[in-house]
Amino acid sequence: MSRKIVAILRGVRPGEVEAIAAAIIDAGISTIEVPLNSPEPFDSISRIAAAFGREALVGAGTVLAPEQAEQVHAAGGRLIVSPNCDPSVIARTLELGMVSMPGVFTATECFSAIRAGARQLKLFPGSVAGPEGLKALKAVLPGDAKMHAVGGASAENFGEWIAAGADGFGIGSALYKPGMPAEAVAEKAARIVSAYDSAIAAGGKADG
Repeated sequence: MSRKIVAILRGVRPGEVEAIAAAIIDAGISTIEVPLNSPEPFDSISRIAAAFGREALVGAGTVLAPEQAEQVHAAGGRLIVSPNCDPSVIARTLELGMVSMPGVFTATECFSAIRAGARQLKLFPGSVAGPEGLKALKAVLPGDAKMHAVGGASAENFGEWIAAGADGFGIGSALYKPGMPAEAVAEKAARIVSAYDSAIAAGGKADG
């Protein structure tokens, strides 16, 4: 099963990242983001990509410039996530053959991202827009534009978001906080996956 969950490892360190990534992948989450405001992020991305690049989509978050997308690509990453909508970042990401997930909040930002070529969008901060805000945006977006709720989505409310049209989720501190051991991450990841699977089943939404 291809679960539409992005594991956000903000603050992770290179020396611990492989064990944490292994725990997340074993639990059933196969997309991992290392935000660039983490310690030595390109080293961490390189390590995950080398160890798990065949099993997982690995990349960076908090990408703010085209040059950073190039550095992620050089490290072996294939995913670029941003908190904002910057057409130059989207364009360079796609030129490099990578997956682009820009941050959006308004209809204007959504359509700017789509015009630049992005089809995976990150609703951020999701806690402010809420499921109702997502529902309103989804009503006007083209069908091939997928929206991931980030910030405010959790194991407790996946069902609400899915009912509103969420196509996926980004999960950060509910899954990983700096210094958390891999065993604790494994427990949290298993709980998140179970809640996600239950919400998908209840909502009757195809997952693939």
